[in-house]
Amino acid sequence: MSIANKVALVTGAGSGIGRATSLTLQKNGYSVVLAGRRADELEKTAQAATSGGGRMLPFAVDVGQPEAVQALFDKTAAEFGRLDLLFNNAGIGTPPVPMEDLSFEQWIAVVNVNLTGAFLCSQHAIRMMKNQHPHGGRIVNNGSISAHAPRPHSAPYTATKHAITGLTKSISLDCRQFDICCGQIDIGNAATEMTEKMKAGVLQANGSLAVEPRIDVQNVADAVLYMAGLPLTTNVLFMTVMANKMPFVGRG
Repeated sequence: MSIANKVALVTGAGSGIGRATSLTLQKNGYSVVLAGRRADELEKTAQAATSGGGRMLPFAVDVGQPEAVQALFDKTAAEFGRLDLLFNNAGIGTPPVPMEDLSFEQWIAVVNVNLTGAFLCSQHAIRMMKNQHPHGGRIVNNGSISAHAPRPHSAPYTATKHAITGLTKSISLDCRQFDICCGQIDIGNAATEMTEKMKAGVLQANGSLAVEPRIDVQNVADAVLYMAGLPLTTNVLFMTVMANKMPFVGRG
């Protein structure tokens, strides 16, 4: 199947990594379903599309809500009839405070978006990919450096990213017989709204504050495009894309 006929769905497509990846996929011929909470930001992503590329379809959704995710995939099936790539990118964090000071509502909000959202979207994607012709497809999960080494005061985010690693392995195992590949991209310090504070200094394991380098989100988008472009006989199970000088190897 040519790239021009392929369909991708990107969550968190209204900003940052999700926007950059959506535009990169669209420029390279994919039709892209743009999923996210903020309809106005999804429209901005769609308006930035390259002339001559694939089609863009914005769809406002809370990925932590089962009924909303059902509607998202119903729309995808109705408009395109298939799905070749799901990029589970949507994610949020909490204020950097001690774990005991976080509310239950803050905890559950992160779990709903980062983990439950990825589970629900993957579940629907697997059903589509198993039943379409030709069958198969690829799921890419947005992990994090935190899936390997947490930052101080990041328990909800870190816990969900560790869980995403388990989800990635389970999908890869359970779905390979259906030619569905699942991989994870662990990102370190992409230049997004979430990492903006790093320019002024971010808390380190020893209690100090330090400015940390960041990378352009286009580098992440290009990595996702590479993973998506592989034949379904080949899978990148885990990839780390990070700022070379960030404190990760040897952190703490």
